[in-house]
Amino acid sequence: MDLFPRSPRPFTQPPELRPPRSMWWWALPAALLIGAAAWGTAAWLLQDLGKLPPGEQISARIEAFRTALAAAAGMGAAVTLLLAVRRQRHQELTAAHTAHDAAERRVTELYTKAVEQLGNEQAPVRLGGLHALERLAQDAPALRQTVVDVICAYLRMPYTPPADGTPPAEPASTSASARRDPHEERQVRLTAQRILAEHMRYHRPASHRWWQSRPADPSFRHWPDMHLDLVGATLIDFNIGSGSVGSAWFDDATFIGAAVFNQVTFIRDAGFGKAHFTDDASFYKATFTRRAFFGKATFSGEAAFSRATFHGPAGFENAAFAGTSSFSRVTFTNAALFAGATGLERAELDRVRLAPVADALPRVWPLAWHVEETADGWQTLQLASGPEDGQLSKDGGPGSDRDDTQGGP
Repeated sequence: MDLFPRSPRPFTQPPELRPPRSMWWWALPAALLIGAAAWGTAAWLLQDLGKLPPGEQISARIEAFRTALAAAAGMGAAVTLLLAVRRQRHQELTAAHTAHDAAERRVTELYTKAVEQLGNEQAPVRLGGLHALERLAQDAPALRQTVVDVICAYLRMPYTPPADGTPPAEPASTSASARRDPHEERQVRLTAQRILAEHMRYHRPASHRWWQSRPADPSFRHWPDMHLDLVGATLIDFNIGSGSVGSAWFDDATFIGAAVFNQVTFIRDAGFGKAHFTDDASFYKATFTRRAFFGKATFSGEAAFSRATFHGPAGFENAAFAGTSSFSRVTFTNAALFAGATGLERAELDRVRLAPVADALPRVWPLAWHVEETADGWQTLQLASGPEDGQLSKDGGPGSDRDDTQGGP
């Protein structure tokens, strides 16, 4: 059973509950309306009274007044009914606000308790806190970014992974953080990463004809447009493949083990400045909608950017590639800066696509790369054939994006 009842718009704020007004705002108009009904009915019935014989005028007058009183009584009943409807509506709004406030208090209590569990020195308690936060965010969309922020903050806490083969040891310190066994803490952190990865993952719903039943949404657990702040975090075998992220900041982060960002869409900025990838890093078919910054990042293993698309500026200034690197079929549609990047002399550059850009947008490539024109007006990158090829840039210097036969800017 779900933590809270599911509805199309859970935790929707109920309509505003206005304070009741003074009785005069409805009593006086109601009295005037009743009087007008009685007077109008009587005047209408008595307008031809003079045409009747004198003997029938008295009885006609009595019947007219009787009918006028009945009309006034009917109007009074209508006013009473409207007041009853208003009272019922006010009671329903009061009940909705009471239920909403109770749900909000319950959510706050559960959130507070789950966060307290994350600070517990026992690993099972911390795991329970993570799963409680996940369940809470799944049922309360308004809290999803808050829960993501809490999980990211937990991953940003200082952590030293245990050396391989090191058995769990009881630390001598009595502080809560020092009493945490590093092997157990590793499992807690892996669980936190899996929660983020699962809810960042997005699969487009399958198309269907109008007469076919709508298939189940494969991304009903996706949390859209989330902001990930993992600056300085220590991440282990991090994998958010096929994800969709609002913005992501991994500056100064340390990736232990393989880091997988395959087919991830970064809706806003993505920052990996000074990040350290201790093993392979894969950005296969990743889409960077806005700025992508890898300045001073260190890639110790293979760096794969094959089929990635950079719609915004791409910055790889002073990045260090110690292993093999692949930029095959990468598309750059904006500025690209590789000034000072090292280790790209043997990078794979098969079918790289460079969109035509204005001269104001800089493009600086490594020394070993040069630009070639293609038949469709775009450009591509190739490894330089000799040491005479200079650094490529948009400033009109040696080996710039412009044709070498052209003059200065």
